[in-house]
Amino acid sequence: MDSFFSRYRNLLVLLVVLLAQIIGLAVQVRRVDSGRNTLDPRDPTGVRLIRLWADAVVTPPEKIFHASKLGSVALWQNYIDLRHTREQNQELQKTIDRLRLEQASLMEDARQGERLQALLEFQQRYIYKTVAAQAVGSSGNDSSRVFYIDKGWKDGVVPDMAVITPDGIVGKVRESGDHTAQVLAINDPTSGAGVILETTRIRGILRGNAAGRPQIVGILKDDRIQPGEKVLTAGGDLVFPRGLPVGVVDHVIADPDRDSFVDVIVKPAAHLDRLDEVLVITATDPRFSADQQQDMNTSEALKGAEAEAIKAQQKASQIMAERLPGLTDPNAPAANGATTPGNGTGAPGQNQAAPAQPPAPKLVHPMHPDRFTPGAQALPGAESAAPAGPQTGPAPKPKAKPVAKPSSPANPPPSQTPRSPQP
Repeated sequence: MDSFFSRYRNLLVLLVVLLAQIIGLAVQVRRVDSGRNTLDPRDPTGVRLIRLWADAVVTPPEKIFHASKLGSVALWQNYIDLRHTREQNQELQKTIDRLRLEQASLMEDARQGERLQALLEFQQRYIYKTVAAQAVGSSGNDSSRVFYIDKGWKDGVVPDMAVITPDGIVGKVRESGDHTAQVLAINDPTSGAGVILETTRIRGILRGNAAGRPQIVGILKDDRIQPGEKVLTAGGDLVFPRGLPVGVVDHVIADPDRDSFVDVIVKPAAHLDRLDEVLVITATDPRFSADQQQDMNTSEALKGAEAEAIKAQQKASQIMAERLPGLTDPNAPAANGATTPGNGTGAPGQNQAAPAQPPAPKLVHPMHPDRFTPGAQALPGAESAAPAGPQTGPAPKPKAKPVAKPSSPANPPPSQTPRSPQP
C-alpha cells in the first residue's frame, strides 16, 4: 500500500485537487438559463450543479427500486396470495342476485303504487260508489274467461254488479262468497252487455267468441261502421251504467249463420289479459264530493233567497196597490141604485157607487134555426139581432117552441136541413 501511494502520490494529489475544485465549482455555479447571469450567487432562481449531478446519479436506481417494489406487490396480491378469492366471489355473486331480486320487487311495488294511485284518483272522480278489489286468481281453463277477486258479499259485492277499470269495463260479478267473488269477463262466450257505437249510434250485444275476443253480434250490414270507432255501454242491460268505454272497432266480419248480419270485432279498452286491480260498482246512486255538495247547497240557498225576494216584492206591490187612490171616476153615473153625495140618500162626502159591471154579451140569433136541437142559441158567423149594451125596455117574451108531430108513413118528418129565416 505504501509503495502504491508513494508511486502515484503526485497523480493522487492532482486528482484530489481537481475533485475539490469541481465540487467547489458545482456548489457555486448554478444551472444556465437563457437571458440570465447564473454566476450571480444572489439569484435564487437557478439550481446548483451539485444538486443536478446528485439527482442524475440517484434517480435511476431509485426508479428501478420503486418499479421492482410495485411489481413484487402486484405479483403477490394478484397471482400468489389468492387463498380466499373463491369464497369472496361466491359471496359477491349471492349479494348481486339478492340485490337484483330486491330491485325487481321495488320496481313492481313502484308500478303497483302508480296503478293504485291512478285507480284512487278515478274512484274519487267517479260519480257512482265503487269498491276496489285485486285479482287473485283465474279459472285455469282456456275456454272460460273468469277470474277471482278478493272482495265478497261482506264487502258489499253481490252478483250482477259491474266490474270496471279506469280504462274501460271488464265484466260482471257471477258468484259472490264471503271474501271472494267470481267475475265473468266480457270476452267470455256466455257473457253479454248492451253496447252502442258512438258515431253511428248502432246498438248491439257484446259477447266473447271462441278465440276469446269480444264481438258485437246481431247487427245488420252497415257501411258506416269503420275501424277505430268507439264503443260505449248502452245501459239497457241493467248491469253496466250508460256511457262507459268498452273499446274500439277492430274489424267487421260476416255472420256465418245469417247473410244480412255482421259481427263487429272489438278491441277492448281494458287489458283483460293482465288485470291486477279493478273497481266493483256497488251502487248507481250519484254521489258528489264535498266541493260539489257545497256548490249544490249554495245554489239551492241562492234559489231560496231569490224566491223569498220575489215574494217580498209581490207583497210590497200589493201593499202599494192598496195605498194608491182608486181608479173609479166620481163623475160617472151611478149604477144599480148607488147614491152619490147630495142626493139625500147617502152620507155626505161619501161615494157609494158600485163597481162597474162588464157589458152584457151579445145575443147571436141563428141564421138557420134548428128546431130539433133544444136550447140552440147560435151558429158561427151569425149576425147580432139586438144592439149591444144594457136594455132599457121590457125584456122580449120567449117564443113558444113548436111541437114536433110524430112521424108516420103518410106524414114523413120534415128535413133537418136548416131553412132560411122568414121576414
